[in-house]
Amino acid sequence: MADNPHQPYECYVEDILGVLSLRPERPALITEEGRTVLAGEVRDSVHQMAAELAERGIGRGSTVSFLTGNQPEALVARYAANLLGARVVFLNEGMSPGGQAEVVNSVGTAMLLVAPTARTAAEALLAEARVPAVFTLGPASFGVDLSAHAAARAPHPVVGAALAGDDWCIRYTGGTTGIPKGIRMAHGPYRQMLTQRARSVPSGARPRFLACTPLAHMAGILADVALLAGGTVVLRHAFDPHDVLATVQQERITDMWLLPPLLYTLLDHPELATTEVSSLQRIIYGGTAVSAQRMRQAADAFGPVLYGSYGQTEAGSITEVLPQEHAMTGRSGQATAGRACPGVDIEIRDEGGAVLAPGDTGEIHVRTPMMMSGYWRQPELTAEVLRDGWVRTGDLGYLDAEGYLYLVDRLKDVVVVVGGHVYPTELEQLLLTHPAVAQCTAFGVRRADQSEEVHVAIVPAAGRGAGRELVREFVRERMGTMYVPSAVHIVDRIPLTAAGKPDKKLLRATLGTK
Repeated sequence: MADNPHQPYECYVEDILGVLSLRPERPALITEEGRTVLAGEVRDSVHQMAAELAERGIGRGSTVSFLTGNQPEALVARYAANLLGARVVFLNEGMSPGGQAEVVNSVGTAMLLVAPTARTAAEALLAEARVPAVFTLGPASFGVDLSAHAAARAPHPVVGAALAGDDWCIRYTGGTTGIPKGIRMAHGPYRQMLTQRARSVPSGARPRFLACTPLAHMAGILADVALLAGGTVVLRHAFDPHDVLATVQQERITDMWLLPPLLYTLLDHPELATTEVSSLQRIIYGGTAVSAQRMRQAADAFGPVLYGSYGQTEAGSITEVLPQEHAMTGRSGQATAGRACPGVDIEIRDEGGAVLAPGDTGEIHVRTPMMMSGYWRQPELTAEVLRDGWVRTGDLGYLDAEGYLYLVDRLKDVVVVVGGHVYPTELEQLLLTHPAVAQCTAFGVRRADQSEEVHVAIVPAAGRGAGRELVREFVRERMGTMYVPSAVHIVDRIPLTAAGKPDKKLLRATLGTK
């Protein structure tokens, strides 16, 4: 039976704290600097931090925003805030300071927590945002160290205050020149998903999860799963292929999460051939389209440990590709996105909403246990995407007779890159403010390995030169590195479709390989 969203209940944090208490002497977190944090220490730190936050006014309905990385203190602070019933917001490193400020202001941030190494980013954000309280998580050359204040407290247990219907997180999907989409994620569905994943870990197994991508995204979810399953999380500040391979061997890593382009980087690394990877049991990948050929190479290199995942923040995990299914391809040779995860329903519908037969292409609609509550303060957009208990994904695809899903295209004009989603319209609006740009259009180009990159075509203003590197720097300064185009094409004109819109299909065909 589902949790009543209006009644007190034990949230996912209390579940994790209970598991940490079973064997307090075991390693729970291992940092890149070699520090080991025991399970009992993590448990006590969460209670201490929760008490500190509560005394400073954080509770149900509060928003705590994070400008942090993969540090134990950030994980502890997130657990503490959620234990109190506060929601958390992670500020995307790829966003410009202005974009981050829009998020901070939109969610009514009561407290901003900053990594000690993030002083420059914090100062740029605070020049544009209104934040009542700012603290660091660890000793720093600026601000007040909230972790030190919390550590001075006795680790008395703090009773959880969250309700199942409360937001544990509002996740933002990318950088923006205005207010981006904030996706509300409730405690109840999140706890159910973590419990289900933890139960799927073989009895007695102690997963060792390598978090080499940001804890603010999928790595943080899988870190929760590992701790709930009685395992250990090995933290790295960022993805580095040499370090990842060395860590897999030295730490006997069992689980990893990687975007496909990062997996390809490991495949192409010369040290892979001499690295012992037999400890790996699950390499979970997703977030972008994949190359069937490269996935077969990965299966040959790592063995039957690949688990593909297709999903969206709005819906959670939708389908899974099991290790034995990586040879399956669709009509045009594309890799399958797998079959529906437990509890997930998938329908392919036409423009009028009619359900299509197997093999017919249409928009993918899903109903999942992890569906969002809605978009933060955007009821019209929520009503457009959430309809009668189903999520409109905006993706086009088809189901075969056996229930395998194949992705064909995207209805939404969005480019999925490492780090997040780039919305071409926003990039175009920015470029048109540059005096050297008369016309422009932005579009995604798919590489041979099926990952995507951003290209722009620009018609220079009369008598002005639009230098490629100047354009890239202009974007970097105003929207962040994630939006910087991989290629800038200077053209005489922008080709148009019969409807008078930029012909992005033609541009991909003529410029995408240059």
